[in-house]
Amino acid sequence: MDLWSKKVPGIITQVLLILIGSHWATAGEVCHSPLVSNLQPSSFRSSSHLSGSHGPGFAKLNRREGAGGWSPLSSDRYQWLEVDLGERTHITAVATQGRYGSSDWLTAYLLMFSDTGHNWRQYRQEDSIDAFPGNTNADSVVQHKLQHPVIARYVRLIPLDWNPNGRIGLRLETYGCHYNSDVVSFDGRSSLLFRLSPRPRQMALESISLKFKTLWNSGILLHAEGHSEHSLTLELEKGKLLLLLRKGRSSSPDAQHLVSLGSLLDDQHWHDVTVEHHSTHLNLTVDKNTLWVQIPPRFTHWDHDQMSVGADRVLGSWRSVGSHRNFKGCLENLVYNGVNLVDLAKQKDQRVTVKGNVTFSCSEPVFVAMTFTSPESFLCLPGVTEPSSTGASVGLQFRTWNKAGLLLTFDLPKHGGTVWLYLSRARLHLQIHKSGRAPLELSAGSALNDGQWHSVELMSRRGHLTVTVDGDEGASAHASPSFPVTTGSQLFFGGCPPDDSSPECMNPFRAFQGCMRLLAVDDQPVDLIMVQQRMMGNYSHLQIDMCGIIDRCSLSHCEHGGSCSQSWSTFHCNCSTTGYSGATCHSSIYEQSCEAYKHKGNTSGYYYIDVDGSGPIRPQLIYCDMTEDKTWMVIQHNNTELTRVQPSPGRNQHSAHFEYSSEEEQLAAIITQSEHCEQELTYHCRKSRLLNTPDGPPLSWWVGGAGGGQVQTYWAGAPPGSQRCACGLQENCVDPKHHCNCDADRTEWANDSGLLTHKETLPVRSLVLGDVHRPGSESAYKVGHLRCHGDKNVWNAAFFDKETSYLHFPTFHGELSADISFLFKTTSSSGVFLENLGIKDFIRIELSSSTEVLFSFDVGNGPLEVRVEAGSPLNDDRWHRIRAERNVKEASLRLDELPAATQEAPADGHIHLQLNSQLFIGGTASRQKGFRGCIRSLQLNGVTLDLEERAKITPGVQAGCPGHCSSYGSLCQNQGRCVERPNSFSCNCGPSAYTGAFCDREVSASFKPGTSISYTFKEPNRSSSALPDTTLRAENISLSFRTSQSPALLLYVGSYRREYLAVLLNKHDKLEVRYRLDGTKDAEILRSKVRNLANGQLHAVTIRRLADAVSVQIDQNSREDFNVTSDVEFNAIRSLVLGRVHNSGDLDPELSRIASPGFTGCLSAVLFNSVSPLKAALLHQDTSPVIVTGPLVQSICGSTLANPYAAETTHHLSGQSGSVGTGQPLVNAVRSDSALIGGVIAVVIFVVLSALAVMARVLYRRKGTFQSQEVKTVKPEDGPELAFGGSQNGPSEHQKEYFI
Repeated sequence: MDLWSKKVPGIITQVLLILIGSHWATAGEVCHSPLVSNLQPSSFRSSSHLSGSHGPGFAKLNRREGAGGWSPLSSDRYQWLEVDLGERTHITAVATQGRYGSSDWLTAYLLMFSDTGHNWRQYRQEDSIDAFPGNTNADSVVQHKLQHPVIARYVRLIPLDWNPNGRIGLRLETYGCHYNSDVVSFDGRSSLLFRLSPRPRQMALESISLKFKTLWNSGILLHAEGHSEHSLTLELEKGKLLLLLRKGRSSSPDAQHLVSLGSLLDDQHWHDVTVEHHSTHLNLTVDKNTLWVQIPPRFTHWDHDQMSVGADRVLGSWRSVGSHRNFKGCLENLVYNGVNLVDLAKQKDQRVTVKGNVTFSCSEPVFVAMTFTSPESFLCLPGVTEPSSTGASVGLQFRTWNKAGLLLTFDLPKHGGTVWLYLSRARLHLQIHKSGRAPLELSAGSALNDGQWHSVELMSRRGHLTVTVDGDEGASAHASPSFPVTTGSQLFFGGCPPDDSSPECMNPFRAFQGCMRLLAVDDQPVDLIMVQQRMMGNYSHLQIDMCGIIDRCSLSHCEHGGSCSQSWSTFHCNCSTTGYSGATCHSSIYEQSCEAYKHKGNTSGYYYIDVDGSGPIRPQLIYCDMTEDKTWMVIQHNNTELTRVQPSPGRNQHSAHFEYSSEEEQLAAIITQSEHCEQELTYHCRKSRLLNTPDGPPLSWWVGGAGGGQVQTYWAGAPPGSQRCACGLQENCVDPKHHCNCDADRTEWANDSGLLTHKETLPVRSLVLGDVHRPGSESAYKVGHLRCHGDKNVWNAAFFDKETSYLHFPTFHGELSADISFLFKTTSSSGVFLENLGIKDFIRIELSSSTEVLFSFDVGNGPLEVRVEAGSPLNDDRWHRIRAERNVKEASLRLDELPAATQEAPADGHIHLQLNSQLFIGGTASRQKGFRGCIRSLQLNGVTLDLEERAKITPGVQAGCPGHCSSYGSLCQNQGRCVERPNSFSCNCGPSAYTGAFCDREVSASFKPGTSISYTFKEPNRSSSALPDTTLRAENISLSFRTSQSPALLLYVGSYRREYLAVLLNKHDKLEVRYRLDGTKDAEILRSKVRNLANGQLHAVTIRRLADAVSVQIDQNSREDFNVTSDVEFNAIRSLVLGRVHNSGDLDPELSRIASPGFTGCLSAVLFNSVSPLKAALLHQDTSPVIVTGPLVQSICGSTLANPYAAETTHHLSGQSGSVGTGQPLVNAVRSDSALIGGVIAVVIFVVLSALAVMARVLYRRKGTFQSQEVKTVKPEDGPELAFGGSQNGPSEHQKEYFI
């Protein structure tokens, strides 16, 4: 039997003992034995006692000996009672009782634990609760079960508050059970090597667990390796635990994987470490915190056959590294895959090699530290009685998170001056002020607020002054003052006593908050235990024999990548680059959809979209196409151009893969929350079949859908699984025998195109074309951007028509951070929007009055309220938005666009919101104070609650909520009308001269001398001689123009009765309005006084007539009023003309002369009553009574858009099943997937494009020059049959198009 087999029974026994001890530590029913009742009086110590009968030995629970318990000499917060349990023990609970038969009991206390009777650790519940509630009388027992059991030998209880009518009085008991352990100690030069060969059989779960304690912040705990050179290292570095996986000896990033966890692990307390290796990941646990780590495939195989503990080691030899990398401290219960390695070493197993002085007990030095807990903290020590004439020295170590604070101050003897040693901007500074001399200033070190221990030494010897930080490895500063620097009668550390009680101490700086240790004055160490016992010096607000520093950024509460920084008492999250806001970077600063941006008044453009709000999906830039009818989210990919398929030698198929600009999670969320999604899919073919027949396997297919997608064998316009194209569904394919146009296999160009609209199969991820390499085959494909509209979340609403009605949902889980947002409208003055209760905790948002919203909650520290007061009533039946957030730092509430109201959370208090009841919406569990009105778009931590679905099955609640125009109607501009929709609204721009989602985009055109737009109001009835009876007694005319031409006719309205209205610029560059309302009389000329209107600048004109009263306003000039005298009726109006008037027979000679050159310039936003002739000509020419002659060029007359992407996208694939023609498709960018001929194609493209550029330049010069911001508007018949446009985002309005 080999040695491994001989040891197995003993190892199993040891492991079972450890597991049993661990079980006892967590199972309260088993590990709950009294630990104090049988101890000897010598096991008790205290800070003081009132008398012999009030001594600490009488402080046992339910005992009446002596005076019935312990009471100190004086009742203050510097008293303590300590119990020595004799050995390290599992402690699971503590109980207290007052002094028997007295008025003496504690009402609150702190609990401390220690292994050595020094270096105490304060116990905290939830990592922030310090104090335990005490008693309410002298006899009742109050017991607290520890949330996290403690292993310690010494227990110390520190009174915080007591009965105000008595004094401190205490009896106590602790509960727990025995604790077993195997301990090994390393001195920084020693180590153990374990040979794990033959290794244990392969296990499904491999694990390493241990405990360690140390005073040093760096050192290798263990290093494991195998024959394949896979290694694992656990190492301390600056108080953090690093786990390094490495392949071979390379230090390149690909050869290693590093993670870290924990902080301040050099505090000389025990810390638990566990590494669990699963197949593709590992769990790293330090104390109570676990990090899930995904392992790269190259590191998944572990074959460790040896392990070095306390030092690093390579196969075959000890690594020659400095001893500073070795571990110095104690390890306990080191178990690898169930084998207790420390026990193997204790048994002197031959597979264990010992190097150096390894002991199997934990011997540790005693460093007494003290904690400066508040700005009132200070320590005063006596100086030397007879200062040395040769100099002085003061040394200390400190650790802090604060950048500033006083470390030390003292007066020079005989009122010679003052010395300050302090931190400022995380550097050490020394200032000496001596009367009659210039201040002496020195500085050294940097980044001294990193939480690490730093040593400081101030030394003055023989006229030379030195300040040193971190010894030889740090920095120092020197000076040679002309006066001796020696310590005075008192030295003050950390701060000064309050109220000028000590005139020798003055602190012009901030007080120090942090820890200090190893104080020395003139090379004599300071005994802080004597200070604690008031036998030396004086202090206030100090915790002696412990360092209470906490790393609040170790497990950061900063979300979404926010960077954490901290001071002694709090932490701060920097959210500047995250896209999130709030104290913990929890709430997104972006909207969740284009629909949400639209209803804030935004127009088309690129916007950051955060589809899940405060959820884990990152915001991404998405194009929002906001049209009059719909709001589209456009998700782009890497190839939207019409792409020619190039033959590839040796390949029978052509494949294309599409990479989208959005991440996978965001894509899925957008598709899910949208009401409709579509994607254009087009195939142009000549002798290139597409699907062939529905019975056989398809020649081509595409992959689409969530994740990696699934193979789809149908084409755009047909249903999934049909193996058809749109023409096959509509039964109009060019060959009835086939279900796609391209499957006819003709020599003429054909196409199959349409829209994919089934969300389950979107987006298109790849495309495979199978019939592209036959002789004579030619083809091209196009896959458009993914476009979605309709946000289900934004309009998800419910109407509560009774105060007793409500909706209920599962419990809201927002333990550490919670954000709630919704919109409401109501006519009631109060009501509860939302409520969720726990046993003691709760969260609630309510309308407390007609002008106030209240956000309240309780996490165990008492109710906290945040209020926002509105400046106007909120019960106005208009939508109002509420955003509430609660996190560990603060609570905030925001109403509409008012500034947010905030309330800070207690610095030390409960932080977990623990709820257990149902979540009530629109009411409460008591059915009182319910809400009447509408709630919409309710989101909790970024997740939308489906109010509509729940409302459909709930009495008293209706799904949906109409009436959006009362809130959003003001977004419709320029006479656009708000139109109600069941789940949204839109702006009808029909009565407006503008277009766009909010009727905010001008419709403008550039006119040439031959350009004419004629809008016919009403044709005469051909069956009778009667003229149209369109008679006007009033006109409202508005337009903008820009021209350098004068005279010039801007607008002309004629009638069948030789009456007319003309707006023109005269030869003096002034505006004239000419009315001829009586065909038998001359026109009346109304001439404006505004000058210089033909200056090439944009001018806005408004003309209004009511009967005989006419007003004219130009730009911001004063309104001018006129009167017409001939008549008040404009009879039988026929047409409105912009530009050249072709039928000039009705014009009088002078007007005919002005109109004959036509108009050269730009007209914009032309509106005659409710008629917009420019919109009719440019946007609705096919459906409007408008005739356009000559070149008409759409342009921007001079207005500036809010952003360069505000141009609307109005292109849509018509949904036609395809077409057949003789011309081949115009391919915008010829693409090829072949790397072999890519260079040749690039050269060919360059040559062709160069030639085209030269030709275009020549023809451009012949054709004439257009203004730089103009875009040619082309009728459908002007373009080639199969021409497709470029950008899916919609053409920019600054783009030029020349058709030659």
